[in-house]
Amino acid sequence: MTGMTLLTDKVVVLSGVGPGLGRSLGEEAAKMGADLVLVSRTERRLKKMAEVVESYGRRALIVPTDITNEEQRAALVEKAVAEFGKVDCLINNAFGIPPMEPISTLELDTLRAAQETNVFAPLRLSALFADELAKTKGSIVMLNSCVVHHSDPVYSGYKLSKGTLKHLASSLATELGPRGIRVNSIAPSYIYEDVNKAYFDWIASESGRTHEEVYAEKAAPTDLKRLATADEVARAALFFASDLSSAVTGTMLNVDCGEFHDN
Repeated sequence: MTGMTLLTDKVVVLSGVGPGLGRSLGEEAAKMGADLVLVSRTERRLKKMAEVVESYGRRALIVPTDITNEEQRAALVEKAVAEFGKVDCLINNAFGIPPMEPISTLELDTLRAAQETNVFAPLRLSALFADELAKTKGSIVMLNSCVVHHSDPVYSGYKLSKGTLKHLASSLATELGPRGIRVNSIAPSYIYEDVNKAYFDWIASESGRTHEEVYAEKAAPTDLKRLATADEVARAALFFASDLSSAVTGTMLNVDCGEFHDN
């Protein structure tokens, strides 16, 4: 995929820079020609990501930010515009997961914390960047999850916030559409990257199986009989950042190797 020019000279703000999908989003965007505004609480992580972006000849601005803090969110917008003069895409990738237990057993504070990161932060960042995105006829990409298709009680707390995010994206698409701003979402299922690889190792050790057997179990419900990689999910997300999706808004795309089908 090296050498693609889908995002040449576009400025992409990426919240939730980290291992796995966060890293792949930044690297794939740089490969496609974008300059990046990198957002996370951890400066060390941002510096590592900036090195990757710059290795592809693109510019990177690191902005350590607590995206649940309104003053820091506003400062992020100011710094991004001061550095690059414009913003073409906002990718809301940061997320928090409440305990994996039935929702009726969870403390409300744990659910509120997840909502702050998974719903209210994307809402406020989208609102704060809207004026700049209107100037470029830009886009917003929400990183959702195929958890919205599950009914397993252990996922219900996470599903609450991701289900709310899905409706938020739809509402923002309608509200911001007249200003030329597109709002779309992607919903990955299990992503085969370091965190889930370690999780599969743990399941294997607890159940007396091999990693490969656990992988096969997780991949079995998919049409392709495999799991998507972080790079594949990132490229699907960046389609919505590109001009190829210029007439697409209000959509959520499953990136799950065919595990769930919309009716």
